[in-house]
Amino acid sequence: MNEETPSRRSGAVFKYLIANDRDRQIDAVVNAVGSQDIIPNDGYPLKVHPADYFFDTEKGRVLHEYQLLYITQGKGWFRSTATPPEGIAVDKGTLILLRPGELHSYRPSASTGWVEYYIGFEGATFDRLIRQMGFDKGEQLWEIGLNNELTQLYMRALEIASENKTASQTLLTGIVWHMLGLALYMIRDRPGPGVSLLEQAVEKAKIIMDEKINEEIDLCVLASQLNLSYSWFRKTFKDFTGLSPARYFQQLKLRRAQRLLSDTQYSVKEIAYSLGYKSTEHFFSIFKKHTGCTPTAYRNYGRK
Repeated sequence: MNEETPSRRSGAVFKYLIANDRDRQIDAVVNAVGSQDIIPNDGYPLKVHPADYFFDTEKGRVLHEYQLLYITQGKGWFRSTATPPEGIAVDKGTLILLRPGELHSYRPSASTGWVEYYIGFEGATFDRLIRQMGFDKGEQLWEIGLNNELTQLYMRALEIASENKTASQTLLTGIVWHMLGLALYMIRDRPGPGVSLLEQAVEKAKIIMDEKINEEIDLCVLASQLNLSYSWFRKTFKDFTGLSPARYFQQLKLRRAQRLLSDTQYSVKEIAYSLGYKSTEHFFSIFKKHTGCTPTAYRNYGRK
């Protein structure tokens, strides 16, 4: 399967944060969160990051923080002081932990590109957590497979960082704890050959739906990308999730709409547009049908 699509272009979504003194008092700070979608044969890394994070893949770099990277599409390689000089192969479903003060480098394969998520964090609290969870043993890569819950945590962290509210660091610190706990759970129960290929296909479909939540999605095309017929894809997806792909995608959009209505000042029209609805009227109709109230009533009730 070719994971490249005609409309896809390389791009990055990220947020670099500056912690205040109050945030640093708890010795747990999140510095960066983002994602990069790199198409085949494109340059890497994209030249849109601050100097402290941009690096030459041949020379490598040293960070002052931990970073947790997750590759959800494509493949590439990773090199550090703990790997052979030529590095080691990285495939989709790989989790990578970068440690402060350690020289490392990584990049996607020119033939496939890749999609990566990352979050950077530092502080004595995280030092203890890394040590207590056993992540300080030297291992840096784990093939955990595709996991939609983990990608959702990255996406939520990016949302919170972008909102830049007073308590953002507190929420982000909690998300990192959740990520590390989830990672440890998956590492101890690695997918391996016993995990159904269909189960991994469903996880991949859920990740793509999350990534395309602001658009309309052609589920027949999605099934084709997974090398499945639509009828088999629909049956398999419903067997694993209890919902058809269309209903699941609709529920994703509605949950995002509810959060935006409750937590932001965006107008109903802006929310409808941001989630790819054809019109405000269409959004009103779908929202009321599935929640029992209009978007405006939902927002007013939440604020009361």
